[in-house]
Parts: sequence; C-alpha cells; structure tokens
Amino acid sequence: MLDQAEGYTTADGRKIGGTVMDMRNITLRFGGVEAIKNISFDIREGEIRAIIGPNGAGKSSMLNVISGFYVPQEGEVWFRGEKRKPLKPFEVARQGIARTFQNIALFEGMSVLDNVMTGRLTEMKSGLLSQAIWRGKAEREEVANREICERVIDFLEIQNIRKTPVSRLPYGLKKRVELARALASEPKLLLLDEPMAGMNVEEKEDMSRFILSVNDEFGTTIALIEHDMGVVMDLSDRVVVMDYGKKIGDGTPDEVRNNQEVIDAYLGVSHD
Repeated sequence: MLDQAEGYTTADGRKIGGTVMDMRNITLRFGGVEAIKNISFDIREGEIRAIIGPNGAGKSSMLNVISGFYVPQEGEVWFRGEKRKPLKPFEVARQGIARTFQNIALFEGMSVLDNVMTGRLTEMKSGLLSQAIWRGKAEREEVANREICERVIDFLEIQNIRKTPVSRLPYGLKKRVELARALASEPKLLLLDEPMAGMNVEEKEDMSRFILSVNDEFGTTIALIEHDMGVVMDLSDRVVVMDYGKKIGDGTPDEVRNNQEVIDAYLGVSHD
C-alpha cells in the first residue's frame, strides 16, 4: 500500500522510501504558452519513476524543471525536505542530481575514460597550481576519482573501449558512456531523457538491464522519460502521464495502462 510519509512496497517486495523530490503545482510558461500546467507529483527514494506522454506533452520541460535548468513561474520544487531556490547547474550536481540527454552530449574527441572523468569535476577541490604540478592533494584526488570512474566503467561493461575516442563508437555505446558519466558523480537522483531513443532491440535490452542494476545495486533513485511503452511498463514502479502540459494519469504501470483518459490520449488502445 502507498503511504505518503513512509513510502511503499512494490509488487516484487522492494521497499521504496519516502519522498525525495516533490513537485508542487508546477506551472511553466514560455511567453504566452504554458508548457506545464499546474502539475504535482513526487519521486520516492529508491524507485524508478517514469514520465510519459505524446510529443509536445511537456515531458522534457518537466525534466528540465527537476534538474534546475528551468525555473517555473508558479509552484514549488522540494528536494530532500527543503524548498529549492533557483540553482546553477553545478549547484544542482552538487546536490546529487545527474542526468543524461535525449541528444548525446559527449566530448567526441576525448576517450571514454576522459568523458566519464568529467562526471567527477564537481568533486575536485584542489587548486589550479596543485593540479598543474600534480602533487599532493591534486594527485590524491585524481587517483580517487579515477578509481570511481573505473568501477563505473567495469559495471557498465565498457572496459574494452575505455581508451577509445568517443567519436569512433556506435550510437548504443555512446549512450552507455553518457550513462557512465552521469553515474560517475554518484547521484542520489538520476534523470534519464529517452535513454532508449534510437536503439535496436538488443541495445534496449542491455540498457534496461543496466538501469535496473543501477537502481538495485546502487540504490539510485531514477526518473526517466521514455517513449517505448514496453520498456516503461517493465522498468517503472510508478508512471506519471502528461498531455498538452497537463497531468492526466499517475500510478503504477497497471493503473496507468487501464486509465481510460491515458488510453484515449496516448496509448491508443480502444476499450470495449
């Protein structure tokens, strides 16, 4: 049973904690256009929370509000029990929020390892001088951060391409490297923007396996946007559905799958 304060237990017996992110009456406008219209929902600790809807529904705008890239004109964003003020991207990262992008945003001329290492930038505290001569604290930081990145690389099974320039990789592996970079920051909340977009069946199966493993083994809370409904229904603990900037459904995959408004607006399955 769902409990607002203490979390809930999933059908497979996993314990989901209390609220990590609480979106309260969010409205986002671009000029005279309302991309998000008075939407509220939460994200619980340890769950996989999906945001779905047709193209233009406002999903990416919502993810940008969660990540702090957009500041809504109305409503409040609460993270770990505190109302969040407008933050810069590096401040959001330091709060423990990381994300991947619908369009891959990697450094093509750099190796896989160097790309993953950029996920540790917010954790590097040594000054420019010590970094330049690579002594003392800077050396210790470099070694410690590299160890974390190497563990992520091993976890995502990309050891054999760790020194390969990203520009030489096929699309599916680039998506995995982008996930590795996000994981390198050891996020408490991981935001995935269409992680399966453009992938073939085998690549989707691999990415689904890794997402489940990240959630299970690291305990990472995940919020994702995804168009593949098979993936959404298999991976997600709860699903929020948007249409034309409004919330039209929110619940477990089964509840959403049987919600007639969601069927009519998005799933496209006629009812008897």
